[in-house]
Amino acid sequence: MRMSQAPLLRAVGITKTYGAIVANAEVTLDLRAGEIHAVLGENGAGKSTLMKVLYGLELPDSGRLELRDSPLVLHSPQDAIKAGIGMVHQHFMLVPTLTVLENLILGSEIGGKRLFDAGKAVDQVGALAKKYGMDIDLDRPVGQLSVGEQQRVEILKALVRGASVLILDEPTAVLTPQEITKLLAVLRDLARQGLGILLVTHKLAEVMDVADRASVMRAGHLVGTWNIAETTADALISHMIGRTRKVQLAREVVPSNPIVLDLMDVEVTADRGRSALRGVRLTVRAGEIVGIAGVEGNGQREIAEVITGLLPAAAGDVVLSGETIKYEPTVEILRRGVGHIPEDRHRDGLVLDFTIAENAVLVSHRDAPFRRYGLLARGAIASFAQKLIHDFAITCNGAETVIRNLSGGNQQKLILGRELARKPKLLIAMQPTRGLDIGAIDYVHGRLMDLRNKGVAILLVSTELDEIMSLSDRIAVLRDGRVVGTLDRAEATPERIGRLMLGEERSAA
Repeated sequence: MRMSQAPLLRAVGITKTYGAIVANAEVTLDLRAGEIHAVLGENGAGKSTLMKVLYGLELPDSGRLELRDSPLVLHSPQDAIKAGIGMVHQHFMLVPTLTVLENLILGSEIGGKRLFDAGKAVDQVGALAKKYGMDIDLDRPVGQLSVGEQQRVEILKALVRGASVLILDEPTAVLTPQEITKLLAVLRDLARQGLGILLVTHKLAEVMDVADRASVMRAGHLVGTWNIAETTADALISHMIGRTRKVQLAREVVPSNPIVLDLMDVEVTADRGRSALRGVRLTVRAGEIVGIAGVEGNGQREIAEVITGLLPAAAGDVVLSGETIKYEPTVEILRRGVGHIPEDRHRDGLVLDFTIAENAVLVSHRDAPFRRYGLLARGAIASFAQKLIHDFAITCNGAETVIRNLSGGNQQKLILGRELARKPKLLIAMQPTRGLDIGAIDYVHGRLMDLRNKGVAILLVSTELDEIMSLSDRIAVLRDGRVVGTLDRAEATPERIGRLMLGEERSAA
């Protein structure tokens, strides 16, 4: 189906404020039937707020919505669903213990308005699944489905409710390459059948592949809308960040250096006796970035925690520069030269109600020069924090700024600066750019590559395959707590990594 030129859904002059913060400033954007329209922007640009307005989760301060040229007033998501607007959130809204069919009919009128007819429900849902090319076993519990299959259930759930507009928020964040390919094919097919799709994402390659148009937001304003056929990824990035992107990831040739980290047949037992790590063998040398690829929840967190002493190894050994640290407490492991960028900066990396200065010495507050005669040396702490603010370009109002008042990118810069200042021999970087915008991502990538070139051993754990492939010298693929393959940079492709992640291939680890 050709894309209609008349707007299916239109937001006109949408303004939304939260106190003094202007999240959306007179934003006008339209979606056509039969198109995939990408919405791009850095964190805080106003994308999520606009999508919440379009789905009835937020009421605008001013402006209006139109559906097929008629006024549309939304007070809740229920109003949006009745109007034919569906939203697939980044974190799925499914009940894992219920079957696919039960999730699809929950809260809908499928199978009858008053008396439920199971046979009728199966026929209706099956017909929709066939129409949109989604082959899903309706009798399987959702908890047994892969992430990609669960996402297709979420999309089908919106279609079951009669959606003609589909909003997707970062839909590929937790998918394998093969699942991403399948999802993009589904979106293309939905658009061909006349749906209008709003795609909120950070992944420019996917936008260039699947979108018809892209709108860029910056600081609450709509910068512009471009036909994908008439623009480039670099041009869109420049519109997003307000300047030309400068990315320099010079990869210096580092000679064969000694092994810094050696995981030797490491076993970790998780909750209820479940094996979280199974005979993991992995080495990281000085001046090398080893990336860990895999669908989230396959043992990545446990690898970081067993190295840092947060989880005990049930078997095997953890060796740092030739010495076992298997039985050492976390504080001693950190003192021996291990830096740690945690997966969840709010939960594990920062105390949100502490100041920048206090967070800057969370790891080192027991050591000189930050402690003298058993007391904290406030002057030394303040000077150190001010140096981090300067060296890592942290935007703030000074070292006494409460950390929760910083953006995610600036919080991550503080953690990175704090860990680098300790001059680690091994840095464990867990999801180091999660939730960051393009400018902050470039900054973090540059600092990691600088460290690598200076001889630091880096273990990089990320669900972003592009990040793993651009930074890593070697890539280890993790599945079900096992390293199922280790690939050199030159032989790693998204397809091959994806096959390992799905268990369709096994290489020498």
